[in-house]
Amino acid sequence: MSYRNYSAVLTAVMISFLTIACTPQVQMQAPDKPIVINLSVKVEHGVRVKVEKDIDQALSNNPGLF
Repeated sequence: MSYRNYSAVLTAVMISFLTIACTPQVQMQAPDKPIVINLSVKVEHGVRVKVEKDIDQALSNNPGLF
């Protein structure tokens, strides 16, 4: 085997090793602990309706206020 053939074979082997080493891998794994979603929602709708009703009553009782 000549030096030129040996160099070509060695280059081909190195390229194949580098190609195999750079192959991306994707792994999917379930989490150990369950997923927790915190749904702490602040509801202010009822408070706003009460305030609006109080303002309507105050304006109807005092028409000259504004």
